[in-house]
Amino acid sequence: MSEVKISAATRTEFGKGAARRIRRDNKVPGVLYGHGSEPLHLTLPGHELLLALRTPNVLIALDIDGKSNELAIPKAVQRDPLKGFLEHVDLLLVKRGETVQVEIPVQTEGELAPGGYLLEHVLAALPVEAEATHIPESVTVSVEGLEAGASVLAKDITLPKGTKLAVEEDAVVIQVLAAQAEEAPAEGAEGEGEAAAEA
Repeated sequence: MSEVKISAATRTEFGKGAARRIRRDNKVPGVLYGHGSEPLHLTLPGHELLLALRTPNVLIALDIDGKSNELAIPKAVQRDPLKGFLEHVDLLLVKRGETVQVEIPVQTEGELAPGGYLLEHVLAALPVEAEATHIPESVTVSVEGLEAGASVLAKDITLPKGTKLAVEEDAVVIQVLAAQAEEAPAEGAEGEGEAAAEA
């Protein structure tokens, strides 16, 4: 897992007006917290942060005011719902060798068995514990040949060395559903008619 170096500045102005001014300068307000320390309010470069956040659970090496260097991972990211730009970011302070709990994306490979089955991601991201500087970017699950009714449980997923599940082993991560038949609505209507007749 690579580290992304970002220069940040501490900020002393708070509130919506201050946040708007920061964003007008193509910067993003953020908060760094963790390890029992007081939350540190930061201003971060918008473009660099946006690029960094393309990697899930990216490890950010923060150069704060040119005086201190801290490691952090993104914990909460707020985006403008319409334009998608970053509005605010919460960063969690981490140390090398420390174990953290994060969620990693679940990707699939392979083709389902023929028959028009549907794949449902019950868990889009898998909760795991990993060393802060070795967080996997994602896990890949094979769905090759799976049919309706099949499911992949958390314990079925091969995790990278040093990574442990942070969810029940029997939690369903992916399941295969039968495609809904075209005549299903008509059957439902007949069923309702029969129910009405019985009533």
